[in-house]
Amino acid sequence: MAADRPVSGLADELVDHRFKALPPDAEGLTVGALAAERRNLFTGGFTTPVLALSAESVEHNLALLETYAERHGLAFAPHGKTSMSPQLFARQLEHGAWGITAAVPHQARVYRAYGIRRIFLANELVDAAALRWLARELDSDPEFRFICYVDSVRGVELMDEALRAAGASRPVDVVVELGAGEGARTGARTEADCAAVADAVAATGTLRLVGVAGYEGEVPEASGERVRRWLRRLVALAVDFDRAGRFAASGERIVISAGGSAWFDAVADVFAEIPGLSAPVLKLLRSGAYVSHDDGHYRHLTPFNRVPEEGALQPAFRLWAQVVSRPSAEQAFLNAGKRDAAYDLDLPEAQVVRSGRDGAVRAAAGVSVSGLSDQHTWVRTEPGAELEVGDWVGMGLSHPCTSFDKWQLIPLVAADGTVTDYIRTFF
Repeated sequence: MAADRPVSGLADELVDHRFKALPPDAEGLTVGALAAERRNLFTGGFTTPVLALSAESVEHNLALLETYAERHGLAFAPHGKTSMSPQLFARQLEHGAWGITAAVPHQARVYRAYGIRRIFLANELVDAAALRWLARELDSDPEFRFICYVDSVRGVELMDEALRAAGASRPVDVVVELGAGEGARTGARTEADCAAVADAVAATGTLRLVGVAGYEGEVPEASGERVRRWLRRLVALAVDFDRAGRFAASGERIVISAGGSAWFDAVADVFAEIPGLSAPVLKLLRSGAYVSHDDGHYRHLTPFNRVPEEGALQPAFRLWAQVVSRPSAEQAFLNAGKRDAAYDLDLPEAQVVRSGRDGAVRAAAGVSVSGLSDQHTWVRTEPGAELEVGDWVGMGLSHPCTSFDKWQLIPLVAADGTVTDYIRTFF
């Protein structure tokens, strides 16, 4: 069984060269001791570039999705791949999360190391070594609940073989994944394929079918109508399986799961239509990007744009970099690049400038990011734009998943610039 490390123990880690941007004079302090000093991000000795996470925005976003899930009768297992932060997992659980979603075995191992009792692996799992580890975890902890996808007869055979070889005493709970369409990602493509997978599960003694699931974000040419049509297929599959007596008669709820960060409003709508089944239904939403939101991809895609009466998420990330070169009136370079900023979906967005002379903050008028090198941000400046060497530029980022993964220790910063904590990540 994985050792349950208390999240509070992360405060005992020593500050050293492993962690970007932290004050050089803090070397040798523990993370907790540095947090207790409540240094200011701008005057407390931090080096640039430095990624900051807004304490107020994170708390707002956690509370908003908790309320949303409760309002719509949804259980919530936010995808932990976004942050890979046990501290944020703990906060999500405190805000009512049923469990935490993972994508690969390593993530599940991190979760277990920090005591997560319910893990939904939104992926197929056919790795024999990982299945041996899983069998040990399940056998040693009766309170541990684990669910993963299956989408092929061959995958079921591999799971069964590995679990039997491991001497597993508890069956692994699985959900049949319905693919979102031809050319989409994983998942059995037809209802007949799903039934064949369910039959294969029933023929084993090591697996237990507890529901159906999928990811609506992979629906080809996704629109509200197409996504809802696919979600109704998923619900109908669950209804058909239930009528056929395919789900394990274990007293557990029947699991029906979907929901990324772009279409959870459609999930809420369609899951509200689920008819009565032979057991209560766990309507499991898995959106993960909400915890930090962003200033690009998800700002445009968030369902709250379509249902503004339900609230609005707040972007929580800001990457601060310093102007290190101003070779012409139209160009400047900052000391952050691809190693520091997400760039897979959109370039960073210049938002504010903090004067290197007096610390005054102003809007980044006439300042835009035109490209990224490994360690430089290419900035274009319009005529009259105020920007000089030594200024700090605060940038919004797009795509939370590839923002978190570039930083092992991220300052959690209050609106006045006070660093209140440090968020540890494990990628």
